[in-house]
Formats: sequence, structure tokens, C-alpha cells
Amino acid sequence: MKFSQLTIISLTVALLTACNKENKMQHEAQRIDSLKNIQFVPEQFADVQVLKYDIPGWEKLTLKEKKLVYYLAQAGYSGRDIFWDQNYRYNLKIRTALENIYTNYKGDKTTDNWKKFEIYLKRIWFSNGIHHHYSNDKIKPGFPQTYLQKLLKETKTNLSSSIIEILFNDVDAKKVNLNEAKGFVQGSAVNFYGKGLNAADVEKFYASMPQPDSLRPLSFGLNSKLVRTESGKIEERVWRSGGMYGAAIDKIIFWLEKAVKVSENKEQAEALNILIDFYKTGDLKKWDDYNVAWVKATEGNIDYINGFIEVYNDPLGHKASYESTVQIKDFDMSAKMEVISKSAQWFEDSSPLMPEHKKKNVVGVSYKTVIVAAESGDTSPATPIGVNLPNADWIRAEHGSKSISLGNIIDAYNKAGGGDKLKEFAFDQNEINLSLRYSELADKLHTALHEVIGHASGQLNSGIGTPKETLKSYASTLEEGRADLVALYYLYDKKIQDLGLVDDYKKLGMTAYNDYIRNGLMTQLVRIEPGSDIEEAHMRNRQWVSAWVFEKGKSENVIEKVVRDNKTYFKINNYERLHGLFGELLRETQRIKSEGDYKAAKNLVETYGVKVDKKLHTEVLARTKKFNTAPYRGFVNPVLVPVTNEKGEITDIVVTYPKTFAEQMLYYAKNYNFLPLEN
Repeated sequence: MKFSQLTIISLTVALLTACNKENKMQHEAQRIDSLKNIQFVPEQFADVQVLKYDIPGWEKLTLKEKKLVYYLAQAGYSGRDIFWDQNYRYNLKIRTALENIYTNYKGDKTTDNWKKFEIYLKRIWFSNGIHHHYSNDKIKPGFPQTYLQKLLKETKTNLSSSIIEILFNDVDAKKVNLNEAKGFVQGSAVNFYGKGLNAADVEKFYASMPQPDSLRPLSFGLNSKLVRTESGKIEERVWRSGGMYGAAIDKIIFWLEKAVKVSENKEQAEALNILIDFYKTGDLKKWDDYNVAWVKATEGNIDYINGFIEVYNDPLGHKASYESTVQIKDFDMSAKMEVISKSAQWFEDSSPLMPEHKKKNVVGVSYKTVIVAAESGDTSPATPIGVNLPNADWIRAEHGSKSISLGNIIDAYNKAGGGDKLKEFAFDQNEINLSLRYSELADKLHTALHEVIGHASGQLNSGIGTPKETLKSYASTLEEGRADLVALYYLYDKKIQDLGLVDDYKKLGMTAYNDYIRNGLMTQLVRIEPGSDIEEAHMRNRQWVSAWVFEKGKSENVIEKVVRDNKTYFKINNYERLHGLFGELLRETQRIKSEGDYKAAKNLVETYGVKVDKKLHTEVLARTKKFNTAPYRGFVNPVLVPVTNEKGEITDIVVTYPKTFAEQMLYYAKNYNFLPLEN
């Protein structure tokens, strides 16, 4: 056979091309292997510890399932900067400037000021902005203003003098202000309302919007910023494609459309398509349609949360923060916990609520223990351990809800926990022994009962508005406290033993009560700065629940405050009576919600949930200091890396980890920065 010179050249080029492709694939495989061997080392700074969570069972997923997880994760990360901007109007400008300094500064990095600068930036990364993720207080730099100006100059970084001043002064000191005297809107730095608006303006605006269906009210304001125009008119800037945050939302849509193509079933695909329509239009009716479809999509191994979900960051309870979680079903734990959701009606019927406040038909409460694969926005780096959605009461009543427990997150927390603090604050060895034996299970059951039974229970009286309308700034903490009380009431009930969930319900209940009271009255105070009130909704609810039962049980010495060797302890003397007190408080809390009793809600929270015993607070901080542990924990996310063939097709997706917290934060800033620096 004869070959022309051109043929030989062509064969040579083809051979070299094939070799290059093979070499590239080998290099890619080697790169992936090296990434898989990287392990994140836990970091601790200020009041924060950053951990990692694993994704057990990842290799058992099919390629299609892995693709679905990957696409949903990319959609979630694409909206990350929305949450940063929602938290404060200058957050993106500040973060960009500080990150530029961090990556480009060539000066002395051994100085005390540089180390304080690094800690300051890491705290801002952890909180998704310059306000503390839990206390809502502005995070102040530990270095002088002149040092920041020096860093800006030496790295040729631009940041306006007015913003620099804000970092060091008391302007915008609180992200979410719940002190009515300071003005809910004017006193909050959160970027949900424009300048010149107050609470009365906001409530009047939304009260004037007619509901198309009073029995199925739309969540007015959920996905928009409210502003006053130059002409004086108040209007919404809707978060949608083509609207506010449109550039990031278009990226979310892009990845969600890819997810649809690898969805597990028709119901899952339908829900995703409606979510895409919502992002395209901003139509709140579509948001409700999506939530109904999402609740019904219970089959499949992969699920997700994506959208504008929780309203904790809005002092008026209208605006929702962006969040995303991607999760894989934990088959073993979900099977064990499914018995709770199947008994939902029994729990409702047996509760201490007034008969008129009980649901006659608890609909569709599905419960799963899941393995988290990715989180973004309001769920990262600090993450919840359980979720119950959707939030609309009418959807819960008519269509049910999904409750999930984030199993691998709980496991990661437990592995990082320490027994020394338990020994320091528990009253005696018996209390310690109970916690060592039952606390882990008690925590999981508390989460399950809180999410599945608690949030799904009870009903509003006919004609009563939604809690955000009636209870206003107290709605969130009342709801969380109500769900806690449901869990506490049933953790000391033989039913959970009859269901095969525990070998001794009394010992489990005693453990749960010890842990809750100890935390609610003492140990959670490590999260509060000296002299501050409690602001965060969950912290408030744990204190008002604990303080109420402590006070109401004083005459019977149900819970005894004991001072021994100058250390304070809370010793439970009568668990049966405490169980009854939790039931009484649950009954009253549900009454407040069902009747929309704002005055009673305010009295309950302000009397028991806000003020801190300063002497006890000082003592708790001193006793905790010796452990050198952080009161707050969060996580880096696993990095999902696609493996592709010579055609660019995904053949596998592997789980890797960043080396450091900073590495992940800088990676996100580089790859998901779709928004302008001011919106």
C-alpha cells in the first residue's frame, strides 16, 4: 500500500492529537486523584470553628444522580452573592476590596495587625457580610483605620472613604433590629428596604395589596426590595430574571434547566420547571405553585431547597433570604424516622392544645434524614440541622410539608463536640451519664419532632391573618418556640418507646430536658456579647421557653437554681411536672398564634426571652473560656469535580475538599461573582 506525503502527515497529526488527548486525560485523572487526597483541616478564629462534612455513599449514586446533585449545587452557588447583598448594601464592595488586599498584599504578614486583618476577613466570610451571622451586631476590625488605609494604598484597592468610616464607626450597627424604639426598618442595616421608609410605610403598602384568594394568601414582599422613588412613590424591585439580581438569577436558571434534563421523575421535573418560571417572572402565584409541586415530589433519591425561603432577616417578616441546599436520601435513618411522620395525626390528637386549635387532618408530612452535598446562601457556612418547608400555613394545611434532618451535618457536629463543657455545666454525674448515653439520640428525635410534628401542628382560627401580619416581629421566635415545645412535650411520652425509637423514654426525656434547660438558661449565653440583649429568634425561643417553665415551677421547686462552689447549676427535681409545664406553655403559645394575639406574644418574648442575667452571663463566659472552644460552628462544602472524556462529556463526578477556608471563599468569589457591586 502506498502512502502519499499528505497522508503520512495526516496520520502523524492524528496520532499526535490522540496522544495529546490521552496525555491530557491522564493528567486530568492524576489531578483528580490528587484533589481527592486533599483533606480540609478544621480552623478556629474569633468565636468560630470551621469544619467539613462528608458525603457517605456518594460512590453508590448513579452517574445521572451525581449529575443532578452537581447541577443543583451549581445553581445554588450561583445565587450566593444575592445573600451577601441582601445582608447589607455595601457587602459586595467591602468583600471585593478586602479579598483584593488579601491576595495582593506583598508586605509584612507576620505583624499583629495583619493577623487581625485575616481574622476580620474570615469573620466576614463566615457571616456573609460585615454583621455577625447570629448576634446581628456589626463586626468591628481589631486593627486601626490607618492600617486599612495603608493596605488599600499598597495594593491599589479602591474603597470609598464613607464605607471605610462605616467599618469603624457605629453607623448600621445592627443587621436586624428588633427593638421597636429604634425603628424596625430604620434601625436595621439589612438591604430589604430603601432609604426613607419606616415600618408604617411598609405595612401600609402591603396592607393595600388585595389578596386574590384570602384562604390561600400570597406571600407579598417575599422576593423584592421595597424602595421610595424620586417622585415619592413606593414600589417593589422584584428579584427575578431581568429585574434586581437578574444576572445571578439567570445563572441559577441555566443550571436548573440542566437539572431538569437529568431529573429522576416527572414530579421532580415539574417542580423544577415551575421554579424556573418563578425565577423568570417573579410571580408569587408561581412560587406557591412550585411549593405545592415540590411537596408532592417525594419520590427519588435527590432533593433540594432553592429560593427565597426564610424571613428571619427581615424585622417585619416579609422579605426572604436566598438559600440553597442539595441533599441525598439517607435510606437507613429515613426508614427509622418514617414512623414519626406516619403517626402525625396521633401526635396532633394527643397534644395539649385547645380542641379548636388542633388540625382534624394532618396532611402529607414527609420526613427524611438526608445527606447534605452542597449548601449556599443563608445555609452556609453556618447551617441548620433540620428543615421543615414550605412556610406558608395554607400549603401545609392543604398539601402538607417536607421535613428533613441533615444527618451528616449532625454527625459532624457530634464528632467535633467536647465532653468537658458538659462536665462543667451539668449538675452531677448522673446528669452527665444520661447525656453521654442519650443526648445524641435525643437531639435527633428533638429535631424530627420539631420539624415533622411541631411545624405541621395546630391551625389558625378562621379569619385570622398570617403570623407575620398578626404577630409581626415576634412571629419567627414564637413559631420556633412552639415547635420546640411540641418536641419537648413528646420526648417524655411513652409513645416514642412504643414506636421503637428508644429503649427508655423516661431516661431519654430526662436527658432532653436537662440539655434544653441547661442550654436555654446558661450555655447559649456564650454567643452573646457582654451587655447585649438576645436578638436571634432561635436563641430567644430557647430562653423564653426555659425561663417561663423555670418561673412557673418555682413554687413546686420543679427546677432548682443551685450555687455550689461559686458556680451556678439548674437542677430539675420533677420531670413529670416539667413535662406538664411544657404542655401548658405549648397550649398558650398555640393560642397566641391561632388567635393572632400580638400583645400576648410581645409580653411572652419580652418578659422571658430578651434580657440577659448579666451576673450569670459573666459567670458562663468565665467558665467557658478555659475550654478554648468556639461557640459557633460552620462548614466548608465539598467540591464536586466533573471528570470528562475527550468529547467533553461527564463520565464521573468526584468529591474533593479545599485545603483551607480561605481557599474556598476565594474560589467562590472568583467563580460566582455575577452581580454588580451595588444593587
